[in-house]
Amino acid sequence: MPTHEDDVSVPAGPSHTIELAIGGMTCASCANRIEKKLNRMDGVTATVNYATEKAKVTFGEQVSPEDLVATVVKTGYTAQLPPPPEPAAPDDEGEAAPEPDPAYPLRQRLLATAALTLPVLLLSMVPALQFDNWQWAALTLAAPVATWGAWPFHRAAWTNLRHGAATMDTLISVGVLAALGWSLYALFLGDAGQPGMRMPFDLWPGSEHRGDEIYLEVASAVTVFILAGRYFEARAKRRSGAALRALLSLGAKDVSVVRGGVEQRIPTSRLGVGDEFVVRPGEKVATDGVVVSGTSAVDASMLTGEPVPVEVGPGDPVVGGTVNAGGRLLVRATRVGADTQLAQMARLVEEAQNGKAQVQRLADRVSGVFVPVVIALAVATLGFWLGRGSGAEAAFTAAVAVLIIACPCALGLATPTALLVGTGRGAQLGILIKGPEVLESTRRVDTVVLDKTGTVTAGRMTLVDVLPAEGVDERELLRLAGAVEDASAHPIARAVAQAARDRVGPLPAVEGFQSTDGRGVAGVVDGSAVVVGRRAWLAEQWAQHAPDLLVAAAEDAEGDGRTPVWVGWDGALRGVLVVSDTVKPSSRSAIDRLRSLGLRPMLLTGDNERAARAVAAQVGIPAQDVVAEVLPTDKADVVRRLQAEGRVVAMVGDGVNDAAALAAADLGLAMGTGTDAAIEAADLTLVSGDLATAPDAIRLARRTLATIKGNLFWAFGYNVAALPLAAAGLLNPLLAGAAMALSSVFVVSNSLRLRTFR
Repeated sequence: MPTHEDDVSVPAGPSHTIELAIGGMTCASCANRIEKKLNRMDGVTATVNYATEKAKVTFGEQVSPEDLVATVVKTGYTAQLPPPPEPAAPDDEGEAAPEPDPAYPLRQRLLATAALTLPVLLLSMVPALQFDNWQWAALTLAAPVATWGAWPFHRAAWTNLRHGAATMDTLISVGVLAALGWSLYALFLGDAGQPGMRMPFDLWPGSEHRGDEIYLEVASAVTVFILAGRYFEARAKRRSGAALRALLSLGAKDVSVVRGGVEQRIPTSRLGVGDEFVVRPGEKVATDGVVVSGTSAVDASMLTGEPVPVEVGPGDPVVGGTVNAGGRLLVRATRVGADTQLAQMARLVEEAQNGKAQVQRLADRVSGVFVPVVIALAVATLGFWLGRGSGAEAAFTAAVAVLIIACPCALGLATPTALLVGTGRGAQLGILIKGPEVLESTRRVDTVVLDKTGTVTAGRMTLVDVLPAEGVDERELLRLAGAVEDASAHPIARAVAQAARDRVGPLPAVEGFQSTDGRGVAGVVDGSAVVVGRRAWLAEQWAQHAPDLLVAAAEDAEGDGRTPVWVGWDGALRGVLVVSDTVKPSSRSAIDRLRSLGLRPMLLTGDNERAARAVAAQVGIPAQDVVAEVLPTDKADVVRRLQAEGRVVAMVGDGVNDAAALAAADLGLAMGTGTDAAIEAADLTLVSGDLATAPDAIRLARRTLATIKGNLFWAFGYNVAALPLAAAGLLNPLLAGAAMALSSVFVVSNSLRLRTFR
């Protein structure tokens, strides 16, 4: 196998993925050509997105990134490798330079050509304004428009011709040059150059054409219409990517870091893992970290879409980009740069925007063969009308109209613009869509499986009741149990210890601490041998009958979906502590909304049947739709069993033990508050960790897919309807140019409506 010891660009490993910035694309056909060329290389899989002007390429060891760039350049376009991250200069305190507006050069060209075209249009369309030799004045104004104004189309058409290809630029260039060429022929070799020539304007072709007909207004106006379409398209593409740019700009530019006991201001890019930094009220949290000292409320609405600030204190995690709304915080950085949640969100959104839905792949295949077919149709149209004896002018008019009306711009924009806007809007609402394939999954889903802990419930145990035995002091029961539990990291133990600390104050030290997995903990506190855990475990150690009142209370707690924890010391059972994982306030309404979307909610948990059914009853899930006492490794099997029954399954989860089920499901939704493994395995991520966002995510995905399909229907329908009209000689080339430009603007504008999604 060839080695790349000298090629530092290739990372180690069997395959690599890189994103190239592509330049020079003017339509979907261009993207299709580049994609085909890259995919013909050994071991290369590429997706080229016209809207984002990027190519996502996966390649093996036998190909280098430079080979990929060379292939794109040979195809007639430009490609750039992603720039390496540059460390910030020590004194780099300023704002980044504003990003250049790609629509600006188009705007300048459009304004100049429009100013020259307006007199040409008026002279050609209003016979009363035609003076002697007006046609030569029109030629003087129209020539720069058809050459310099249309130069981007001519240049692209020539580049494509050299590579044996044809794109929509070929259609525009041929159409404009044909109109100009016919006009020059008529002026210099026909009768159109006579000083007294007058030309009536027919909006609808079909009337008798004469030998003095010129098409300068067609050459000029079509150029202006197409430039206008390109300009508005560029502006709209920029607006559609605004949400992602806003997401990337959320991070703080600089930070007050504490080093050697001294506070100093540095750029955020120089912050390292383990550094401690200060966040004052009103400032952004510079990077992901854990609060070391201080308490405050943190506004995470920009990341999660949740309007209510979250209270944080020592030990609580905070996310970079959120805003400190209250007191002063000292935070220790845990993740910096590309590892932060904000950077990962932006990466997920960008990857989704660069992908292609299945419906778009069909459109790409159509646009790939469309241009040669249209050129053949234009030639056939010319031949048909000449053969009928209708005159060269009528034949020429129909052929040019076919060329101009057929440009497949709208086809190429149908999916990417909707994806740009839909995924960007999702990011603003705290919904991350991994890729366009996800959209098609949401349409078919009919069953949604909900993990219980951390998804339907808060995932945090809290002490809800203290039940002392007869003659036992409640505070003493809680103090001794809390002291032993404080030495354990189990979620139930933490809940008991925290409640004991809150209610009775500082806890005494524990000696000889022992933990028995799945059973309980033991230790010596103030000279008493204290045991906390399951009733059966305590009974094994002390063959003692539990008081009937305590047994009944514990059974009632289990029936309500709560967990009883037995406490004893010095050989006797002293009481029961009841802990519970509370249902999230929004879970009931979220499940009702999922049901209104035509989905059947089911509850999946490893808890016992009674606890699971109690939670299900609180959120409105019937008992027959509860699957309990499932081992973590078997969750994916439950999903597969439902799929085998013919159901299309969505899975919502947050833990490592949910990752396999999320991956197995037709649609995986991960809570953003969950583990990295769950988020990685899922198709959609709900950043806020609130189940109420799940129905919104499915609605947004379905609406984005509906917008894509609407765009494609319009783009296909427009061409199917317009081409026969043009070939039949019923469409003026002037109107054809306007309609073609408007079709692209319509598709982009339709996609922008997704910005209003609530």
